[in-house]
Amino acid sequence: MEKKIIVAIDGFSSCGKSTIAKKLAKTVGYAFVDTGAMYRCVTLYALRNSIIANGKIDEEKLASEMPNIHICFKNIEGENRVFLNGEDVSHEIRTMPVSSNVSAVSAIRFVRQAMVSLQQKMGEQKGIVMDGRDIGTVVFPNAELKIFVTASLEVKANRRFKELVEKDEKVTYEEVVQNVKQRDYDDQHRKESPLRKAEDAIELDNSYMTFEEQDAWVLQRFKEALNRQ
Repeated sequence: MEKKIIVAIDGFSSCGKSTIAKKLAKTVGYAFVDTGAMYRCVTLYALRNSIIANGKIDEEKLASEMPNIHICFKNIEGENRVFLNGEDVSHEIRTMPVSSNVSAVSAIRFVRQAMVSLQQKMGEQKGIVMDGRDIGTVVFPNAELKIFVTASLEVKANRRFKELVEKDEKVTYEEVVQNVKQRDYDDQHRKESPLRKAEDAIELDNSYMTFEEQDAWVLQRFKEALNRQ
């Protein structure tokens, strides 16, 4: 029987975690789950249903609506797409309104519990690459390979700004810098599952790596972890 492992990729926002995880999953034939997209879906649902107003979250209303939030991933023509209640929201969940509220939503205990439960169910059979903020510390603390991704603030902001401009988002570079800084702070200081590097995680600072160098580095770590099984 072919050996399979769980790969947990955590790290700061705008470090390219999803790109790394997606490429590795495709290369090794594993399933890919972008957990950040799941929290973004909950945030989008909350925004659409007036559960978030002026930055304030009606937690009681959100809790009552959680059973109505259904998230799934589908591979369409080789591209991983995110669906919220049957609607492809892959683009909308990356907009600034969602980015500005997702940290607060993801810090809510019952939201995290619901998403973690779903994520753990997805990884029961192993053979999965999952990225997020707490995969190696909370979701899969026994994952065979844990990678923690980081990069300089300037590099992260530049990447995020370029991504938004390419999607025709009307946003200034200064707004993006502030958003990235705030999200990093919020993620590290939230009470529920704060972002931190697992003790047995391997750090990857990809500030000045090419995509090819990054992918080769990750693939080598994967092979080493697989050989240890």
